[in-house]
Amino acid sequence: MPPTITVQHLVHAFGERRAVDDLSFEVGRGEVFGLLGPNGAGKTTTVRLLNGLYHPTAGAISILGLDPAAHGQEVRARTGVLTETPALYERLTAWQNLEFFGRLADMRPADLKRRIAELLAFFGLEERAHDKAGTYSKGMKQRLALARALLTRPEVVFLDEPTSGLDPESALQVRELIDSIRRRDGHTVFLCTHQLTEAERLCDRVAILNSGRLLALGTLEELGRRLSPGLWVEAAFLQPLSPQPDLSRLPGVLSAAFDGARVRFQVEGESAIPGVVTALVQSGAQLTRLQPEQISLEEVYFTLQEQSRQGAQ
Repeated sequence: MPPTITVQHLVHAFGERRAVDDLSFEVGRGEVFGLLGPNGAGKTTTVRLLNGLYHPTAGAISILGLDPAAHGQEVRARTGVLTETPALYERLTAWQNLEFFGRLADMRPADLKRRIAELLAFFGLEERAHDKAGTYSKGMKQRLALARALLTRPEVVFLDEPTSGLDPESALQVRELIDSIRRRDGHTVFLCTHQLTEAERLCDRVAILNSGRLLALGTLEELGRRLSPGLWVEAAFLQPLSPQPDLSRLPGVLSAAFDGARVRFQVEGESAIPGVVTALVQSGAQLTRLQPEQISLEEVYFTLQEQSRQGAQ
């Protein structure tokens, strides 16, 4: 199956400044893909390029097999966009907002009515369907804006900082809704965010940007291996071992360090863990915990950003 989104050597310049600089990646159908980076990294510019709102200075883009620079209207008819600030008419009710945007998209009246009712129920807004959007909380406005982005059943949904400015409860609701629309309808989701825990939870793969350039691309596991070649594991036991076995001599073990009644060791892969456990038990350890340590997206992100800053100096 061909990729839903293909970007090849994309460049976009504002005068002498390159907001996007030689960016390349692909996004598969049904994937949640995260574009991460600090403010000014080029995330919003990239979304505008992908939707045909900007024309690239150089490079090529394909969205659902179409060039958005040449076929922007066709691309936008098959995609949905949620901007950082919900684009709603606050003097209209929730129902009227969705009805207005549905008519702009030439949806058939009967289909539009059913779709509005379905989305308002799905997003928990049916009881406030005929209240003006201006009376909604931030979280409710964001849910309504997400409903608007999904109104025409788009094949690709672009979400630009979907939880920006929300309180923790509302942000959690929006994250759960994003996860559910992918699982329920199979949408391809392109997520721009600086919320690393959000990206770690939702995204299948991420691309990390700095100053418009791609620093890294892949799953969290792939990015973790890039920064740390082995798997870290911590084992705890009832009491300290004496003498301590030399775990570093075991096959596949890269390093090991004891600290009281626990040991933290690094292995080349999971296949080396049983040998370490056997050695510990043979040395008299009564294991109470064996915990692999996966590197977090936050660690990956800040390490890559720091490496980029040092390289630019």
